[in-house]
Amino acid sequence: MAAFIIEGGHPLTGTIRPQGAKNEALQVICASLLTDEPVTVHNIPDIRDVQNLIQLLRDVGVRVERLSRNDYVFQADHLRLEYLESDEFVRKCAQLRGSVLMIGPLLSRMGKAVVTKPGGDKIGRRRLDTHFLGFKELGAQFRHVEGRDVYEITALPVATHRPSANTLRGTYMLLDEASVTGTANIVMAAVMAQGTTTIYNAACEPYVQQLCRMLNHMGARISGIASNLLTIEGVDRLHGAEHTILPDMIEVGSFIGMAAMVGNGVLIKEVSLQNLGLIPEAFCRLGVQVEVQGDDLYIPGQDGYEVQKFIDGTIMTLADAPWPGLTPDLLSVLITVATQAEGSVLIHQKMFESRLFFVDKLIDMGAQIILCDPHRAVVVGHGRKGLLRAGRMSSPDIRAGIALLIAALSANGTSRIDNIEQIDRGYEDIELRLNALGAHITREKV
Repeated sequence: MAAFIIEGGHPLTGTIRPQGAKNEALQVICASLLTDEPVTVHNIPDIRDVQNLIQLLRDVGVRVERLSRNDYVFQADHLRLEYLESDEFVRKCAQLRGSVLMIGPLLSRMGKAVVTKPGGDKIGRRRLDTHFLGFKELGAQFRHVEGRDVYEITALPVATHRPSANTLRGTYMLLDEASVTGTANIVMAAVMAQGTTTIYNAACEPYVQQLCRMLNHMGARISGIASNLLTIEGVDRLHGAEHTILPDMIEVGSFIGMAAMVGNGVLIKEVSLQNLGLIPEAFCRLGVQVEVQGDDLYIPGQDGYEVQKFIDGTIMTLADAPWPGLTPDLLSVLITVATQAEGSVLIHQKMFESRLFFVDKLIDMGAQIILCDPHRAVVVGHGRKGLLRAGRMSSPDIRAGIALLIAALSANGTSRIDNIEQIDRGYEDIELRLNALGAHITREKV
């Protein structure tokens, strides 16, 4: 266990680069299971969730070569089929939510996968129905294994010219929700299915777009990329490929929030602006100045920022939505930034019923927030008239953890954040990178 000790009030100045996108990394790393040829992936973030997934792939027999800190080669040419059905494998999957993305590739290539409820953030229910319904549409069967609390998923035999008897069949499906991981999992299951698969109401986040482009480079035939209607023509096999992961849009948004609250001129380099969607605009609606400089964002030092109102004068509302709407992963940061704005804003978190509960920690620090229900909070900004107070808190999940770190950086006094392993799951060397900008953050072993 470890904690951050943060001495607040030190302005951040300088240049910072975002890490590779965590959510994309989890998807494309699992996609390497679809072929026995080498798959090279660049710009992989060196964070806890990704490292745990890479170790899990090693455990199942994937050969992993680390070319540099953020560049790897994966080759799944000798998978350990007996390990994939072991209790140890099931236990490790239950501790890592990203492991759910192994199901589609294993089902597609091996014809079988074992599933248990995966771990991850404590942000409310994160159901897997979309994944499983998609697999069923492709012809998979589920069997509950008594005494192990797991499900075996098996591809039904179909008439095919292919060597394997366990082959999924293409079909049309309408997803019940535009789930990012659900779409990714179903796409990976369908790329070697017999016939054509059409997925309507598919998620179209940049992570999914990147996955589809990588799969096409591996020999898949996916069209409709960047839309909510994907068409996948099944192929016999996939081959190796080389892929570079996008900058992490959530980290970019986190840096904008930090620069707004405690910055004195921060340049965020190489953000892949076309893949940020509404993120810069969301901060602009809180009054934050965001200057576009090519593919970089510059956040100048500001004495204050004022929340905008809608055209009819009503209170500003920021709500999450499927892409190209505002990502839910940044609402925690936006709430924190709003505490020091001039004016009020309603934050509406639609997807997870427990994600806003961290605001009690901001309230303890002096923020004026009304938690209306599990999905809505009204933030009444201080307008910098009263700084947040330092305090001791614990990180409940990755995104709330970074939001609390931002609050502590702006607070008057020294704060302590426990359970920072949650932050480490999503942010690479965060204290070192922020200290290089002028922050005073110390990591303390507990």
